[in-house]
Amino acid sequence: MSEAEHVSPFRNFVAGGFGGVCLTLAGHPLDTVKGVQGLYKGMAAPILAITPITAIVFFGFGLGKKLQQKYPDQPLTRGQVFCAGMLAGVFGSAVLTPVERIKCLLQVQTGSRQNYMGPWDCVRKLYHEAGVPGIYKGTFLTLLRDVPATGVYFLTYEWLKDVLTLQGQRQQDLSTPRILFAGGMAGIFNWIVAIPADVLKSRFQTAPDKKYPQGFRDVLRDLVREEGVTSLYKGFSAVMLRAFPANAACFLGYEVTMRLLDWWCPRG
Repeated sequence: MSEAEHVSPFRNFVAGGFGGVCLTLAGHPLDTVKGVQGLYKGMAAPILAITPITAIVFFGFGLGKKLQQKYPDQPLTRGQVFCAGMLAGVFGSAVLTPVERIKCLLQVQTGSRQNYMGPWDCVRKLYHEAGVPGIYKGTFLTLLRDVPATGVYFLTYEWLKDVLTLQGQRQQDLSTPRILFAGGMAGIFNWIVAIPADVLKSRFQTAPDKKYPQGFRDVLRDLVREEGVTSLYKGFSAVMLRAFPANAACFLGYEVTMRLLDWWCPRG
């Protein structure tokens, strides 16, 4: 059972946004390792994109916890924390589906075949061809990835905070190394659950519109037939390399911001 907590979805939104900034600062260099000078090249765009998305995810988690509390400060069970995390995954998917649809299409373009001149050109053409459904292609697979994975993400973090809190202390007094460890492991377990659905989602979102008429089942069948079951964990090493430091920084930023908010405006 988690520690009693007076939940504020708005504080979660603010703190989660700063956590997103920290996630980008820690994770972006691992995506652009081309020399020390280039580690933070092009970081402004990821910060602008990831910060509101992370804020929305943490807001969804706070809302999920609050909706399950019958009275303020009621401790939540592990199952309730998991359910709150799954709601956070729904909130995140609503924003991530179009963002990742556009990102995937831009990433698979070759030098000689440029169908889209940039993100806004991609949005414009997708809308012209298929309307809003074209932009939101892959929504089911994004939910399939994010709902269980985000549930595991927050459950792992809350569980490890309980385990790492010394007897007689509060979770709010948890040391920085312990927060970093709990956050990093949350990122690891999140992606262990998320990678297979992420691989399927990326393939589906970049495929021609009529290639997979039955959606998820067609993508899974083709991928396993062509590349084997292990292809569902394609890119595992690269994802794991980034998952621990990025999410450790994310939760540290979140916790520091929450403590500052509590100091500046104590919860009543």
